[in-house]
Amino acid sequence: MTLALNTQDFVVILPELILCTMGLMVLLFDLFGSGRGTGTGTGNLAGLTLLALALAGYASYTLAGTQMEGFTGTIAADDYSLAFGAIFLAVSALTVLLSMRYLPDRRMGYGEYYALLLFATAGMMLMASSLDLLMIFIGLEILSLSSYVLCGMLRQDLKSNESALKYFLLGAFATGFLLYGIVLIYGATGTIQLREISQALGREQVFANPLMWAGLGMILVGFGFKIALVPFHMWTPDVYEGAPTPVTAFLSSGPKAAGFAALIRILVEGLGPMQSQWSAVLWLLAVLTMTLGNVVAIQQDNIKRMLAYSSIAHAGYILAAVVVGGPEALGAVVFYTLAYTFMNTGAFGVLVLASDERKERSTFDDFRGFGFVSPVLALAMFVFMLSLAGIPLTAGFAGKFQIFKSAIDKDFLWLALIGVLNSVVSIYYYLRMVVVMYMQPATPESLRERPRVSIPVYAALAAAVIGILYLGIFPSAWVDVSLHSVSLIVAGR
Repeated sequence: MTLALNTQDFVVILPELILCTMGLMVLLFDLFGSGRGTGTGTGNLAGLTLLALALAGYASYTLAGTQMEGFTGTIAADDYSLAFGAIFLAVSALTVLLSMRYLPDRRMGYGEYYALLLFATAGMMLMASSLDLLMIFIGLEILSLSSYVLCGMLRQDLKSNESALKYFLLGAFATGFLLYGIVLIYGATGTIQLREISQALGREQVFANPLMWAGLGMILVGFGFKIALVPFHMWTPDVYEGAPTPVTAFLSSGPKAAGFAALIRILVEGLGPMQSQWSAVLWLLAVLTMTLGNVVAIQQDNIKRMLAYSSIAHAGYILAAVVVGGPEALGAVVFYTLAYTFMNTGAFGVLVLASDERKERSTFDDFRGFGFVSPVLALAMFVFMLSLAGIPLTAGFAGKFQIFKSAIDKDFLWLALIGVLNSVVSIYYYLRMVVVMYMQPATPESLRERPRVSIPVYAALAAAVIGILYLGIFPSAWVDVSLHSVSLIVAGR
């Protein structure tokens, strides 16, 4: 069969094309441009990367409301993919701003770093827009391969090398499960397109086929690794601790959101007729994930590891919304991923600005008396911790409220109760950071080593704080966007 391409096919993937093309331009600029390895070089490359993200954002904006499909119905430019695309672009833009201070301090390669960041963003956007299991896999691998390299960008740091190797080995193992699951579903249904899979499940012989159930299990294992669900979470704390801090900020928000975007596509648009079966499995995974993440986070003295286990717990909250299903709950997923982007990326941004090439502040003891050493950064971290804990008037509270309310409305009372109890537990280790910063004396060393001013990082932190407070005080605008973005895929099931 010959595939006839038309203009609409390329319009549908215009944001991804822009990101990949600009990624290649970043590499060429780094190779032939002046200022490689200098502050000027990284500033120019960061500016070019931000321009690429802005162009991709504008292209996405022009596609809003069009509901177009391309490449014989395997890729869609609908409101669902564009809403998640906005989140991915925001994650990447904040990461670039954090990196403008971090890269010169660590003497990391510039061009390849920013190019990989753009390629990873394109992979995330492809995952959210794909209506075909193979296209989802391609987007996932573009994201994964870029992420593996980004984790190991500190070539002289053994922890960075270790994190990249662990991420690669376990990621390859999970990829095998995912591919095997796709093959089994193809064997049971004869197709890898999500809508055709849903139609095939209407036939009793397909629904009862053991290959179908085995394929579903394999896919859940593969995505369980990507979004750090228990018991597939083992890689998370080591990778988050060893990776460069801006990369950790990126990994904690972007790939997790992309994993949920693709998983919702698969479960709702492809495996919707099996909802009563897969929701029971995900119910248990959600409870285990949020509980283990919060309990183990209490025991951590390293802030990056604490935030790693915190991200596992938040994956459990988001998965609870997937279990509930329906427009309100799935809209809460879109809302919460944006809120989580602001609060988690902001927390890592404080770690970036509080550290330098001589000393990296990464433990709670390093932040003793930080509120007196750097009042502005401490206040920003205070806002991020409150939002992560789900305190009212913050984005974290608004997101959790949407998730738990939708669970109660759909009679998932125990799931909502367990989620609320876990949120109460999490307050302990988030407020521990506040206590250390404001209620413990600063050391003579910390008083001497005050954080340097970095305008790009301060801009990222300001954007994160504003985003948290805006979503927390005026959540209705993004709630409406979130509900609208998921309504079509739910209605089309």
